Amino acid sequence: MTTLSERPNTALVIVDVQNRVMALSHNSEAVVANIASLVDKARREGVPVVWVQHASEELPAGSEAWRIVPELAPDPAEPLVGKAYGDAFEETSLEEVLAGLGVGRIFVAGAQTDACIRSTLHGALVRGYDVLLVRDAHTTEDLSRWGAPPPDQVIAHTNLYWAYQTAPGRTAGAVKTAELDFAAA
Repeated sequence: MTTLSERPNTALVIVDVQNRVMALSHNSEAVVANIASLVDKARREGVPVVWVQHASEELPAGSEAWRIVPELAPDPAEPLVGKAYGDAFEETSLEEVLAGLGVGRIFVAGAQTDACIRSTLHGALVRGYDVLLVRDAHTTEDLSRWGAPPPDQVIAHTNLYWAYQTAPGRTAGAVKTAELDFAAA
């Protein structure tokens, strides 16, 4: 149960599914398809979808690399939060957006697993949110040439440790796209 007791709602938070990021990422076609399925389900069930979009030297705002992949079209009414740091809460409007929607529980999907996804998961948990990772709807690029494990292992490890993450008064976990239930407590 979230520590944000006055915020009973759930949201789907999609992080950095941008052209350049996804072009470099492991199994991106399947991940994008799973995210599209999640977005469709959220919209059908009236669950807010919040988009997060990173800007940096490698992803200049407004560039083709920076744009969200064409397979995932944010609805103009859905919040779009720009960010410059890994944690989608750092110096962004994400907290205000979620508070305005009465959200205390989020499902997270997107990229990159070992950077922005992990940072955002932890950032949400320490801020009092219940946080669920969608196990088959996040990905990362291959950073093994710099000593990281291969992407499939990074993804598997993140799924494993997030499934057992705990904090006082909050829940965490990992769920597959096909098993996701926005209404479950």
